[in-house]
Amino acid sequence: MTSAGFNVTSSLTLVGFSSMSGHSSLLFFVFLLLYLFVLFSDSLVIYIICSQRALHRPMFAFVASLLLNSLTGSTLVYPKLLSDLLLSGAGLVQVSRTLCQCQGFLLSSLGGSSFMLLSAMAFDRYLSICHPMHYAVLVTPAKVVLMLLVCWMLPAILGVVSTLLASRLPLCRAQLNRVYCDFYSIVSLSCGGAAAQLSGLFSVLFTVVIVFPAAFILFSYARILFICLRRSRSFSSKALQTCLPHLLVFFNYSISVCFDLMLRRLQSNRESDTTLITSMLILVPTVLNPVVYGLKLKEVFTHVKRLLSCRRDS
Repeated sequence: MTSAGFNVTSSLTLVGFSSMSGHSSLLFFVFLLLYLFVLFSDSLVIYIICSQRALHRPMFAFVASLLLNSLTGSTLVYPKLLSDLLLSGAGLVQVSRTLCQCQGFLLSSLGGSSFMLLSAMAFDRYLSICHPMHYAVLVTPAKVVLMLLVCWMLPAILGVVSTLLASRLPLCRAQLNRVYCDFYSIVSLSCGGAAAQLSGLFSVLFTVVIVFPAAFILFSYARILFICLRRSRSFSSKALQTCLPHLLVFFNYSISVCFDLMLRRLQSNRESDTTLITSMLILVPTVLNPVVYGLKLKEVFTHVKRLLSCRRDS
């Protein structure tokens, strides 16, 4: 359907790994192994947190929620990527606009939700370390549930509105230089106009879901560091040890987002560069998150080691 030179297309084309067509089998094997690792490691840490009553604390509730986001995001990307490699090799992949928008909505919502969960963790650590006498009163189970709902619902609401606006945009192009769909790339295919400007407004609002939590996270951990410098060495060591995994995951997400923004600014025309970097933006956080929380959180690592040793003995 064409109107005023604009094409309202019903399908889009993902470039995928078309520039690496000679390595489709290797890519399939690598992504399959990574997906299986993410499934196992995320599920293992979530299972341990849910099954151990000693870990039924606010911080671990946020950790389990973040890993659930990571697991869901991986399931949105890896199986589709594997099926594309299996059926189409490393060539161009056709995908319906509706399916592409659904994937973009879910990934954007999960990304914003992950940053908000990290800010909730920072708030939890700040109250626990800087105001320990009031922690039990300020962080109740009901307030933890409320924070979890806000962390999930606010990005989802913004994502729904943005996706509905994007679905009405006329498109000038139909090819995405990415291996998966995301909201901002779909909007970049539009021909402009009032609808694109309105959709761009919600893009700004969505980045607020990332920028404001990031600023709050940095402020909270700066305050924690300031308090630790004024306390004993043993107190500071224990406090910083509990904060380190959250900071590693925060920087992991932040670096991925910064690379994504840089890639969009540079608008690289080399498909090999674009597809490699965009795939790494999904791979790195989903693979490292369970490793960080499984190894660096002492309480979780103890149960992981015990569980794995029991299975090996049996």
